[in-house]
Amino acid sequence: MLDTLITNKTRVKLLLRFFLNPETTSYLRGLEEEFEESTNAIRIELNRFEAAGLLISWEEKNKKMFSANQNHPLFDDVRSILRKHTGIDTIMTNVINNLGNIESAYLNGMMAKGFDHSTLELFIFGDPIDQEYLLSLTNKATSLLKREINCTTLPSKDEVSFLQNNRNALLVFKK
Repeated sequence: MLDTLITNKTRVKLLLRFFLNPETTSYLRGLEEEFEESTNAIRIELNRFEAAGLLISWEEKNKKMFSANQNHPLFDDVRSILRKHTGIDTIMTNVINNLGNIESAYLNGMMAKGFDHSTLELFIFGDPIDQEYLLSLTNKATSLLKREINCTTLPSKDEVSFLQNNRNALLVFKK
């Protein structure tokens, strides 16, 4: 849907990369490897977003680093659109908010890294979680989103070790 509104695929990838997880930082060559696109196409879009104030940049070890400008007046709006496009808002509405004993939930995998991917990897922390009810909610969300949803439930005590091993995990819910 978003890529039909924004015809430039590189632009869409950059928006997802930086605005789904605003803590993400990257540089031109790193994005070239990840996106498998030319540096010129990526550089043009990075410069456009930086000129518009949506991205900020700084020098770090001879690399020009970029991240989302969380102080931009449209930051929350852009992020909201991307959360709707990827289905994160549907996950929040139909799954997490209805489960009850949830302490936190994280998106992990390709989507958390800012890639529009067909699979949502969700890690839910709480005690206890009704697995049958979770499966029914996940199936409902899967049919709405037309994306595969992989849910892993873990006890709340495992959250710290999960975050140590999954630094790209994106917090989508916190009690």
